[in-house]
Amino acid sequence: MDTAAPGKNTAARIPLDPRTKLVMLLAVNIVLLGGGFSGISVIIRPMLAFLPFILLLSEKKYGKSVMYFIFIGAALSCEGFLVGRTQGLLNLLLVIFSGLNTRFVPGLVMGYYVVSTTKIAEFIAAMERLHLPQSIIIPFSVMLRFFPTVRAENSAISDAMRMRGIQAGGKRPGALLEYRLVPLLMCTVKIGEELSAAALTRGLGKPVKRTNICSIGFGAADCFFLVVTTCALLLWAVF
Repeated sequence: MDTAAPGKNTAARIPLDPRTKLVMLLAVNIVLLGGGFSGISVIIRPMLAFLPFILLLSEKKYGKSVMYFIFIGAALSCEGFLVGRTQGLLNLLLVIFSGLNTRFVPGLVMGYYVVSTTKIAEFIAAMERLHLPQSIIIPFSVMLRFFPTVRAENSAISDAMRMRGIQAGGKRPGALLEYRLVPLLMCTVKIGEELSAAALTRGLGKPVKRTNICSIGFGAADCFFLVVTTCALLLWAVF
């Protein structure tokens, strides 16, 4: 089960091990959520904030990467240069805008990159090499497939609503909530049950060791990103 969109060419992307992606995800969330814009954080936080931009570019998601670059660049600029030079209501609005976005958006985008580029088989193989218990591997494996599937179902519901002429602000605004939220909730429950059953059917709950044909391992790109993110995290924690 591949979480990437079917039919897309992923041969040109940077081949990263799932363990490397998880380390980067943790580093981005820890440093960005930690806040602060003084000392070494002036360098470390922007560097890790723009890490998802580089990774999205490597996946040829040019539209998303440019939008993220502009958005996070504006938020970091506000936090670093405008917050300390403004007062009153404008200062409050800038603090809210920059504070929330610089802390949460990079982690969300990094999570999107991990989910959209990691195959379930690769993730399971990586977690088994870390000797994690099945009680951890199975829920995370289901979660990696859950969100892309829900997104596809939501798109299908939107298309069905558009074909039936149900739009926001129409004669029946309540129908928008009824015809979108209720089917999506029902699909979410059903998808969760089906994915859990599929995981167990494939033997994920068995005590025996599973075989895996996918190839994972640390390469030059993994070493580079691991060194950069680990050093950045350690420098931020110490200084």
